[in-house]
Amino acid sequence: MFSKRVACALALAMTLGVGVAHAQEARIAAVNSDRILRESAAAKAAQVKLEAEFAKRDKDLADMAQKLKSMSDSLDKSGASMSSADRAQKQRDLSQLDTDFQRKQREFREDLNQRRNEELSQVLERANRVIKQIAEQENFDLILQEAVVVSPRVDITDKVLSALNGGK
Repeated sequence: MFSKRVACALALAMTLGVGVAHAQEARIAAVNSDRILRESAAAKAAQVKLEAEFAKRDKDLADMAQKLKSMSDSLDKSGASMSSADRAQKQRDLSQLDTDFQRKQREFREDLNQRRNEELSQVLERANRVIKQIAEQENFDLILQEAVVVSPRVDITDKVLSALNGGK
């Protein structure tokens, strides 16, 4: 029994040793996707596009928030001197405006997040094509994204950014 265990352990060790030897020959690189989404010209252009696309709605929400604040301040100041019917009507108006504001704000965030995801998805698709080209040109066996620790020696993010931004 003991000799079978030793033989199995030796066989496993030899197999792992062969695997490690092959892994040492592999060309490995890493890419920081967060940097690509922050620093690439395509990502910056997408951000400018989104800001322009949502600027009017953002301003409308800011105006609505200011109106809410003014109505609330007015009710706080003069609410005590109003008739109970007038005060109740102002509170209903304020409540209705607040409900509309919350709904529009939620819709704005949802629409903005959806559009941001669409734009960033396109940037990542382009980046992945560039990464594949670099992998083929430079004979990389493995390119990792989102690694916990990356040595600058294997980080090719700058190459990817350069290629995405039109340089080589």
